[in-house]
Amino acid sequence: MWSDNETTVDYLNFGVVADACAKLLQQANGTPISVGVSGGWGVGKTSLVRMIEYRLKQADTPGTNSYIVVTFNPWLYQDFEGARGALLQLVGDEVLRLAAKNEPLLKKAKRLLKRINFLRLAQLGGEAAVTLYTGVPVGSIGSAVMKAAGLFGVGEDDDTKESDDGEGKKKEKATDKGMPNDLLKTAEPVSLPNEIQAFRNALEELLEELKVTLVVFVDDLDRCLPKTAISTLESIRLLLFLKRSAFVVAADNEFIRGAVRVHFEGTGISGEVATNYFDKLIQVPLHVPRLGINEAKAYLALLLMERAHADDIFNKSGFDAAKESIPKRLQTSWKGDAVTSEFLQSLVGSSNAPMLALMQLAEGLAPLLTQSSAVNANPRLMKRFLNTVYLRSALAAPQGIDLDIPSLAKWHLVERCDETLANALAARVSSDADGRVPILREAEAAAAAGPGTPLPEPFKDDPFSREWLQLKPSLGEVDLRPLLHLSRDTATRDFGADNMTDEGRALRDALAAATNSNAPLTEAIRTAGAIQAGLAMGKAWQLKAAKRTWRSGEDVVPLIEPCKVFPELAAQASALLAEAPVGKVGPGVIPLLYAQTWARPTLDKWELDASVDKPTKAAIQQSKKGVR
Repeated sequence: MWSDNETTVDYLNFGVVADACAKLLQQANGTPISVGVSGGWGVGKTSLVRMIEYRLKQADTPGTNSYIVVTFNPWLYQDFEGARGALLQLVGDEVLRLAAKNEPLLKKAKRLLKRINFLRLAQLGGEAAVTLYTGVPVGSIGSAVMKAAGLFGVGEDDDTKESDDGEGKKKEKATDKGMPNDLLKTAEPVSLPNEIQAFRNALEELLEELKVTLVVFVDDLDRCLPKTAISTLESIRLLLFLKRSAFVVAADNEFIRGAVRVHFEGTGISGEVATNYFDKLIQVPLHVPRLGINEAKAYLALLLMERAHADDIFNKSGFDAAKESIPKRLQTSWKGDAVTSEFLQSLVGSSNAPMLALMQLAEGLAPLLTQSSAVNANPRLMKRFLNTVYLRSALAAPQGIDLDIPSLAKWHLVERCDETLANALAARVSSDADGRVPILREAEAAAAAGPGTPLPEPFKDDPFSREWLQLKPSLGEVDLRPLLHLSRDTATRDFGADNMTDEGRALRDALAAATNSNAPLTEAIRTAGAIQAGLAMGKAWQLKAAKRTWRSGEDVVPLIEPCKVFPELAAQASALLAEAPVGKVGPGVIPLLYAQTWARPTLDKWELDASVDKPTKAAIQQSKKGVR
């Protein structure tokens, strides 16, 4: 199974984009910069960000500049803690870690953390807001704010506190006695803008002294509720445009616009203003490249190779070579170097039949998963699609079901992309027809004949239906019950009762394949017994319907042979024969049929039928003379 986690392994040719972004961040050379990585859900924003991070770490020059990457996921803090405070704390903790081995810088880092604590308390409002305005602590929150602001010595320089022993003890004693704090120090309103600027100055100074560039990756912003998203953006603004700082924000632009509109609901804000809000935060907009059929084919092929390698179907050297060759091929696709069948086959080897089948599957799935609005070439959805297919494959073997990956993928594709068609086909699956759907067989033949041949109902004459019908393998001759049984995660199915035994099913298959009378077939009929032979005869007759030409004797072998062993089946055979399309019956089938007593009444009717052609009538008349 494929995990839904980000990766630095490039299956989508994102490497060139990551290279460009990393180079841009390096060229900033300490100048503050903000990059917005935009794209919809599941298109690979986080993976692209991870690739950028990897490239930045390769560019470290210790002593001059090192890239310190902090990843912030506001979605994790939603409903637990304010995203703004959480981001500030994350930055402060990282700076404290970096300064741990340098005593002077460590003291500065600790003071920075105190300022962060103060700013986190300041956003609480209520008692905190009154305290900040008046300088007098109001309630427990007000006392905490005052303490964080330094009115109780917390905001002062650590050296000053340590030297000011006597005064500190006096304050402590006075507080212990319950004396009002404002008697110890004249209440002075705290200037929040000054505190914010002091925090920014302190952080900027520390980054310069540490010789690091702080790169903050903000991820999963488009998973957050609008309130959390806006809070995160506001905290970004607090840290933005500091020297030696960079922000990379991964989010869907449409989601951000929607969050801004919700935030300013009732103010009459226009769509243009909502767009400008984000644009003011982001200097460089970077869009995740959209996938076309070529990229989707490459992605599917690599995923299938990865799984095949894990299953020991594809060797490591071949897989490693493919991971290098396919992205290179995509980089030159603009020249016409497409990911063709021949190219994929050359990567897996012409003698590896299982891998060739998987590459054929990737080629067939790519256009359908790209054009379908249900998937739209979304990497996450394509990965989930394959996960479902392989999960069903894992469930098949313990239930005695033998199905290959291409068959499972073809059926899941129609479930995923055209649920109405899938349900219509499933409704036609029954035990009476051994799970075969004749209309599906007809549609596959029509699609193979070309665009001029109309498709039968319930198929729509659209590109998806035609391409799906031509996707290998064909399912028109396949018992669909196993496929539907494994797809019970989408719907439950009732195929009706199947009263056949193992001997009956074996006889059914033997009759469907038989072209003449033979001893093994006769023995199989006798072993099955009259009841099972009758069931097998009826089902084999249905199975051969599409291939029956009505021109040679082998077409009627499934009716004739069971009746030889069990004459009591004659009435059933006669009824099946009576349903024949008499206009298609040729003279070649008549002699063998007329030799069967039970078939003669039906042939006598054909002789009088105006739709039967003259050669066939002549063959009937000739057979009658031979009997006399």
